[in-house]
Amino acid sequence: MALKNINPTKTKAWGKLNSLFSEIKDTHLKDFFKDNVDRKSEFSISFNDFTVDYSKNRINQETLKLLIELANEVDLKDAIQKYFSGNIINATENRAVLHTALRDTTTKEITVDNTNVKPQIKAVLNQIEQFSEKIISREWKGFTGKPITDVVNIGIGGSDLGPDMVVEGLQFYKNHLNTHFVSNIDGDHVSEIIKKLNPKTTLFVIVSKTFTTQETITNATTLKKWFLKSATTKDIAKHFVAVSTNLEAISKFGIDKENVFTMWNWVGGRFSLWSAIGLSISLAIGFQNFKSLLKGAEEMDQHFKNTPFEKNIPVILSLISIWYNNFFECETEAILPYSQYLNKLPDYLQQAIMESNGKSIDRNGDKINYQTASIIWGSTGTNMQHAFMQLLHQGTKLIPTDFIGFKESLYGLTDHHKKLMANFYAQTEALAFGKTAEEVHLDLKFNNQLKKISTLLPFKIFEGNKPSSTILIDKLNPNSLGKLIALYEHKVFVQGVIWNIFSFDQFGVELGKELANKHLNK
Repeated sequence: MALKNINPTKTKAWGKLNSLFSEIKDTHLKDFFKDNVDRKSEFSISFNDFTVDYSKNRINQETLKLLIELANEVDLKDAIQKYFSGNIINATENRAVLHTALRDTTTKEITVDNTNVKPQIKAVLNQIEQFSEKIISREWKGFTGKPITDVVNIGIGGSDLGPDMVVEGLQFYKNHLNTHFVSNIDGDHVSEIIKKLNPKTTLFVIVSKTFTTQETITNATTLKKWFLKSATTKDIAKHFVAVSTNLEAISKFGIDKENVFTMWNWVGGRFSLWSAIGLSISLAIGFQNFKSLLKGAEEMDQHFKNTPFEKNIPVILSLISIWYNNFFECETEAILPYSQYLNKLPDYLQQAIMESNGKSIDRNGDKINYQTASIIWGSTGTNMQHAFMQLLHQGTKLIPTDFIGFKESLYGLTDHHKKLMANFYAQTEALAFGKTAEEVHLDLKFNNQLKKISTLLPFKIFEGNKPSSTILIDKLNPNSLGKLIALYEHKVFVQGVIWNIFSFDQFGVELGKELANKHLNK
């Protein structure tokens, strides 16, 4: 069964939220905290190694109550059940949406077209494990008898952004293999990668569901031609593998059928790193770490599926985002991980969120008269404090922000980590509470700048009242990163349900492709 078709702006909760917004929109976070001494504990959720503090948002208990009423009125519970059960919720493409099944270790059957897909998933996971072990252990040899030293992932969009982000994010857990990612059709990109490679010791992983994606096949063909300058066509079997469904095209390319990893149409590209598209992840960090990544995602799946909305992390963060997007009319959201390892997370989430929920037509086929997806951007702390935080603190835009931090560093440089996390906490406090004229006056007086008070005072005031949510995680590891990614996946889903849109198609990217082909054929 399809998702229900309910316009959120026609619900009773939406009307109540409009009224409440008029009442509290100018209330300062200082006052919210003054009125409730237990606000931080009441507006926090702990789950395993995650603590989410959403107390520094411009909401009160009534806001949460009404937002949850909204979720109930659009029947989010029903949507979640259909999401996990293999229902055709991607109705425009007549597909189920089952990336969650890829990490499901329960014995429960999950059916698509009356077929239990769990055995298929297990078979591909076994294939990934066996292949990864052969490459990592150096059992697999290239055409000259030398083991593989470099892996090149050739894909674009979800076939690139997810694996690239995870491999970068889990560098600490990497093995001896050098991993490279080729995505852009810009020939300079692939040319620079080639400089780093030895054809005798390089494995190429071509990732394309259809094996027709222009950027991917162009790059793969260029790399194949480069490879064949040193090898023969029969040597392709030792150096090229494919993640695809198009067996005919793969065969024409010269890839051995034993080197093909299956994927399914019920897995969307931007949600596919858990599938064989994650082969490069498994090669880079080892299958056991890849399995831990999947396990973390499954833990978040269970939390999302089984936890009441009041204590459900993806649901609460989704509802808060809707509050800012649709009532405060905020245009953007910033994702700020305080870990250099996660520098590619904002890029990954741009695709996951904006390609999913950047829609203007509802599930009924009608034009929408309310805002949907936010513009997503961000960078890593503390780098971004010296780049764009000025705008967040004293600019004219209201930008809700997710701060992501870790209690422990990986290399144990405690002095570094103490300073990093001091900045992490300080930024959320500064955004929320600001600095009053009285406080600025005292600072200037204390620093013997009395003569400058009249000129400097207005420039040093921080209004505060800038919202943020804090996601604090014990430690960055495959399991916790899996949970974090799944959290945002479910946030995408919840928002799509409430906005009454189809989150899992992406027709908006097709027109440019069509026109590019026309230009090529002129």
